[in-house]
Amino acid sequence: METLEFIIYPDGRVQEKVTGIVGASCAEVTAAIEAQLGQVLTQEPTSEYFAANVQESNTANTQNTYSDW
Repeated sequence: METLEFIIYPDGRVQEKVTGIVGASCAEVTAAIEAQLGQVLTQEPTSEYFAANVQESNTANTQNTYSDW
């Protein structure tokens, strides 16, 4: 599940945490929101940022051989 969590501090700072999005695509998801919020002071990538997006396939490769004997 993809989630965006925002903590707004009394001094106006906003902390944003993205979970459930693998790879750098989280930056695409949050770009419009960050543009409206203002200046980004720091970014700390999580382990999900560095994880590889794995796609599973349900196909099986089979090979049939026939003898001419």
